[in-house]
Amino acid sequence: QVQLVESGGGLVQTGGSLRLSCAASGRTVSRYTIGWFRQAPGKEREVVASISPNINHTYYPNSVKGRFTISRDNAKNTVYLQMNSLQPEDTAVYYCAVRSPGYSGYPQVTQYEAWGQGTQVTVSS
Repeated sequence: QVQLVESGGGLVQTGGSLRLSCAASGRTVSRYTIGWFRQAPGKEREVVASISPNINHTYYPNSVKGRFTISRDNAKNTVYLQMNSLQPEDTAVYYCAVRSPGYSGYPQVTQYEAWGQGTQVTVSS
């Protein structure tokens, strides 16, 4: 069973940057698709990035494309989310999770498991 722990959140001004980390234990995450998600108060959880195993194919929704970058360090069993040009609408709790086996295509929240506890990102205007 894999355990994921997110870190790196905080308070940042509009236009600033943060790098989130998703540290894994119990399983080698290089073998799995890892996703980053966020959930703002009163809103549904949404995907902001995902990275596939092997060829490291990445996915971003239009809302973060060009600003967020997902990457992995297999030696550290950690996945990162670099967030640049942050905007107030990026304020949310950010989570990482592992995609369950057997799924492909567009990443959806229901396909993921082993959610971390989340890390708060607040962007002030």
